[in-house]
Amino acid sequence: MTKSSLRRIRAVAWKEFIQIKRDPRSLALSLAIPIFLLIIFGYGLSLDIDHVRTVVWNQDAASELTRNFLLDFQNSKYFKIVAYADNYRDIQHMIDSGDVLMALIIPKHFSHHLEAGNSAPLQLIIDGSDANTALISRGYVQTVVAKYNAELITKTFAEAGLRTPGTLDARSRIWFNMGLTSTWFIMPGVIAMIIMTIAALVTSLCVAREWERGTMEQLISTPVKTVELIFGKFIPYFAIGFFDLIVGVIMARFLFGVPFRGSYLLLAVLSALFLTGALSQGIYISVVARTQLMASQLAALSTMIPTILLSGFIYPIFNMPKFIQVFTYLIPARYYIVILRDLFLKGSGIAGMWDETAFLVLFAFFMLAFAVKRFRKKVA
Repeated sequence: MTKSSLRRIRAVAWKEFIQIKRDPRSLALSLAIPIFLLIIFGYGLSLDIDHVRTVVWNQDAASELTRNFLLDFQNSKYFKIVAYADNYRDIQHMIDSGDVLMALIIPKHFSHHLEAGNSAPLQLIIDGSDANTALISRGYVQTVVAKYNAELITKTFAEAGLRTPGTLDARSRIWFNMGLTSTWFIMPGVIAMIIMTIAALVTSLCVAREWERGTMEQLISTPVKTVELIFGKFIPYFAIGFFDLIVGVIMARFLFGVPFRGSYLLLAVLSALFLTGALSQGIYISVVARTQLMASQLAALSTMIPTILLSGFIYPIFNMPKFIQVFTYLIPARYYIVILRDLFLKGSGIAGMWDETAFLVLFAFFMLAFAVKRFRKKVA
């Protein structure tokens, strides 16, 4: 680029900085909303299911075996016994009203069946309106029951003076997220969603605003070329997007305790590619829409919804139907989220992220090319 070209880009960028300063709503949209979303998703969205609210109807309360069995539920962090009942009517009322998620019913003669060496019936009623929570809660109960059964078998063999038969001892080792903390999994996706959505949204609004106010025609009449105009508008929002990235990394690292094991330089380079593509997408949307209302709707529809639903941010891609999985390959956030999780949790280098990096390069190049071509066509 020539000196005159750089001077024109700098002039457009300075004009945009002044416009942002004079419009506090746009500045709040760019800076405050990312912080708000990080806090909301960080504290409000959790895939961990603890303290399942449980009501117990113990019809064999006099038995020590029964009390020992219930102690396993009381001492578990996964269950919280909030009430005791003595009839089905009260249990139904508590489940219907949402006061409890699960009911544990121990029938009469529960201990007699165990002492006689028979299978002791145990009734479990679970609110299945939230299928995922119900499935996980049932798994927790099965774990407690299996543990109790193992203890009973060991005790019975010991009392009979027999050696306990050998059992399978599976010892798992969790890599990268030892505590299986869902926040560590969620925060990289939140950062990707914020950068993708905010970058595309603010860029689409700033250009659409020029069309609505009639100032775009004034810019067109100047010697500023199309590429210079686009790059001039890029610079301020690129800086804001990078600021949002820094804020997101700092909050994830120090507020939510997510470790960062990778290279900050690699994070900056790959984020710059992703941010360039997102900003270019916003420019393209603004040229097509021409109005702020339509631009904001298109930006939200094409960025936030696909990022949340189809990028692997929350829902595993391998669990989606095959024809939906095909569409996920076109979602840029899918690749950027993989990069962020690898950098945060695994400490991976560029050698382990070539495929994702290649897609980000293509995404940035083609979106920028589309924006320049479409903009030139419209203003010619």
